[in-house]
Amino acid sequence: MIVSITPKLKEKLKKLPAAPGVYFHKNRDGEVIYVGKAAILKNRVRQYFQAPERKDAKTRALVAEIDDTDWIVVDTEMDALFLESEMIKRYMPKWNILLRDDKTVCYVRIDMKSEVPYVTMTRNPEDDGAEYFGPYYGKTAIARALRILRKIFPYYDKPYDGKKTLNTDLGLTPGIEVGKMNARDYKHNLRRMISYLKGNRKKIVRDIEKLMYEAADNGEYEKAAKYRNQYFGLKGLGTKIVFSDKEFLDISSDQALLDLQEMLGLQHPPVRIEGYDISHQSGTNVVGSMVCFLNGAAERTKYRRFKLRKQQNNDPESMREVISRRLNHLKDWGCPDLIVLDGSVGQISAVRDLLRAAQIPVIGRDKSGDHGKNARVRIVIPVGEEDYNMVELQPDGHVAKLIARIDEESHRFAIQYHTLLKRRDALK
Repeated sequence: MIVSITPKLKEKLKKLPAAPGVYFHKNRDGEVIYVGKAAILKNRVRQYFQAPERKDAKTRALVAEIDDTDWIVVDTEMDALFLESEMIKRYMPKWNILLRDDKTVCYVRIDMKSEVPYVTMTRNPEDDGAEYFGPYYGKTAIARALRILRKIFPYYDKPYDGKKTLNTDLGLTPGIEVGKMNARDYKHNLRRMISYLKGNRKKIVRDIEKLMYEAADNGEYEKAAKYRNQYFGLKGLGTKIVFSDKEFLDISSDQALLDLQEMLGLQHPPVRIEGYDISHQSGTNVVGSMVCFLNGAAERTKYRRFKLRKQQNNDPESMREVISRRLNHLKDWGCPDLIVLDGSVGQISAVRDLLRAAQIPVIGRDKSGDHGKNARVRIVIPVGEEDYNMVELQPDGHVAKLIARIDEESHRFAIQYHTLLKRRDALK
């Protein structure tokens, strides 16, 4: 199928910036028919006009109507998230209604009339006197945004009962329960977060900066430090990722799955790919990680971690235990189309018979001791009964980027769990 692009639109696509923002698709009459957010406008907007045969019928129908595109560049992904919500409410584009999955629409609920308000997410606003912000299209993105904002503006996420919790120790609540803040100051703080939700980011940053200097001039150094943390927290939001991993894939991200299918001789593109890694310190606190990628994007709700029953300094044997335990859950967790191991021939050899019996293809990433972010992507592919092929991938290729992303994520997840267990041991 050939996508017809007007000369005007073709020129516009060349000018798209590599920055976060909100884009507006318009029809021939200049009517806004779809509003979307993007971590990288250049990638996201061009994606609509690539490989239409792999898009669903509704998306193809949308693309057929697009005659022009405009956009607004913002400072951070989070700004794009909140601006998208505002623009959808303003224009009420028909295709946002037609394409939306109601399960992903959510609101942020805050009842400022309560003595100690709390913040939650809901799909169904009620006439209960609370303030509702949204709708937001993508529950995962808004949940990530709230987690980040909570570190800057601590809040309660359930009715206040005066009890100290782990979130108190982590600094994620205002600390009324331990005398760290009173309810009045907490409400002031929460109003600043609400102002941010409404899109007043620059004003909030300026106001907090002013309060920081005033507190310092008055010798209120503890208060000044709190404002300083909020100020730099807000200034640093540009480095935070709140959108789905899909926003960061190449515009031809599906090509990686097609290339993998051809390279490995699979019957169909690997929709579900799982990555595995082992982490330990000289055979202590040995753990395994399982990360899951669906259609080339991380699906964190399906991640799993394993505390090894046998604590040993033997990565291949530890990998065998992890894979054995994973195969016990094919019915309830689902079956992977491809498994990617962090390791080379040793790790694959340890599990090859298990995966052959389960008819699950496997490859390994051989980093040869180089665990840096820019390590080359060399994969190990089992061939026949006992042989292996080593394939050096082009670093800028679609497959290399996908394999590196899966491997890095499995490594990060394993290290995270190992570190947690090590800290627990240190506290015993």
